[in-house]
Amino acid sequence: MLLFKSLEFKNQAEQKIKVMEIPVLEASHPHFFMIQTRLQTFVSFLHDNPQQKSCYSFREYLKRKMSWSDFKELYRLEEVNKNKA
Repeated sequence: MLLFKSLEFKNQAEQKIKVMEIPVLEASHPHFFMIQTRLQTFVSFLHDNPQQKSCYSFREYLKRKMSWSDFKELYRLEEVNKNKA
């Protein structure tokens, strides 16, 4: 089962920003480094620029930034678990 976490912080304009749906991966996972790098890039962008929204989905961000095959592989476990329920 894929676990998710959220992150809240204030950007430079003192706006409260929340990033949701951040996958929690083990360091041995093949996408661990890529997810950490993408998260750092996304959070840096949100921190350095005033935003219109206060809540963002990291999953939606990844959907636009990752190859579709990598995205499907990363979220495959969640889909399998939903189908069993």
